[in-house]
Amino acid sequence: MSEHDTSTEVARAVAANLRALRARRGWSLETLAQRSGVSKGALVALEGERGNPSLNTLCRITDAFAVSLSDLIDAGRPTTLRRITIADATVLWRGPSGGTGRLILSTDPPNPVELWTWRLEPGERRDSEAHAAGTQEVYLVSSGVLTVHTDGQTVTTQPGIAVTFPGTTPHSYYNEGTEPAEFLQFTTVPQ
Repeated sequence: MSEHDTSTEVARAVAANLRALRARRGWSLETLAQRSGVSKGALVALEGERGNPSLNTLCRITDAFAVSLSDLIDAGRPTTLRRITIADATVLWRGPSGGTGRLILSTDPPNPVELWTWRLEPGERRDSEAHAAGTQEVYLVSSGVLTVHTDGQTVTTQPGIAVTFPGTTPHSYYNEGTEPAEFLQFTTVPQ
């Protein structure tokens, strides 16, 4: 499947899931815009399978609904045993030098956990807005060197080292090294 096919499939899933989530809660587009901080125009575009939302925009929407990103981007996932390869995972972030952030999968409610795989090329940085209260993030570095900054603190990690923090304040992670940094991210999503 080409990258265009994948993005079209994700756009369809986001549109359908966004409409369904709004309908279940009885929310208008205005209500969702107020709760998420995403403009009504952007929400209309998403429900119309148009636009290319940033990862931060998708996170704002999922935080407003208190659901995982998989609940927003997956089309009809099975309810029991699921299997996916990292290569087939949805790319939701692309860095300027070719790095990627892929959402592999998430567990079902209550208390879903998202599993991501990241590759940051040298010099790449990902800045994230604060997430909903109760969100926790864990990073486990498998190669390279990763620097994480949150709440006025900075830590640099190497392969085999994990770091955790509340995702409730703006945070960033970046690669100041000379080799790609690869890591797994586990995120708990409050319900």
